[in-house]
Amino acid sequence: MDPIANMLTAIRNANQRRLRETRVPFSRLKAEILRILQEEGFIQEYRVEGDEKKRDLVIVLKYKGKRGKDPVLEGIERVSKPGRRVYVGVHEIPRVRSGLGVAILSTPQGVLTGKAARRARVGGELLLRVW
Repeated sequence: MDPIANMLTAIRNANQRRLRETRVPFSRLKAEILRILQEEGFIQEYRVEGDEKKRDLVIVLKYKGKRGKDPVLEGIERVSKPGRRVYVGVHEIPRVRSGLGVAILSTPQGVLTGKAARRARVGGELLLRVW
């Protein structure tokens, strides 16, 4: 019932099974979240596949370590949920894992990282935390 939570679960499951890629149904919000994850280095890439009627997001996961078996994405957690929305002001944006992680927000200026939202001096809905 929560498409973003379903995408995060697909990513977690693929990471746990050490899969190279996973697929989720397309939405613009999911694509923006994946854009940020790619910019921050948590996933290798994402792409849109399919026709106008049925499009999918293909997420290529990133691994590290000697054999390339350790996931770069250690944890991903949904904060604001359909049953309990979490909004934060610019001074309330959390620092995830003392700056090692990323908070992702939906703001009036679009989907931003916590750092970019602080710089732009905007608050919004705290979507998820990634580390």
